[in-house]
Amino acid sequence: MNKSEIGKLKEDIAVKFLKERGYIIIERNFRKRFGEIDIIAKDGNCLVFVEVRSRSYDTFGKALESIDIKKRMKLSKMANYYLTNLNQHFDEVRFDVVSITGDEIEHIKNAFEVKI
Repeated sequence: MNKSEIGKLKEDIAVKFLKERGYIIIERNFRKRFGEIDIIAKDGNCLVFVEVRSRSYDTFGKALESIDIKKRMKLSKMANYYLTNLNQHFDEVRFDVVSITGDEIEHIKNAFEVKI
């Protein structure tokens, strides 16, 4: 499997994981020329932007640690774009991370804050 196929497989796992916990998946791989959001979901009346990260093992750190300030800025820009073009209201917006290391899945709610 190439990197793209592995990424899709891990995102499929994350989607299944979130659905099992009651999330409604709105979009996957929302792309614009300046970035991408892996999963956009609804958790109650909260809009959730989800970044999926995977690693074979955590020898070099956790997946969350790989989301640097540059990536957070891109996610913020993408979220702002998405919300500006959306005609729905959400009481809350948050950024979650689904980290997949080997067979272990970790869901980090409100993993980081960015300005929206």
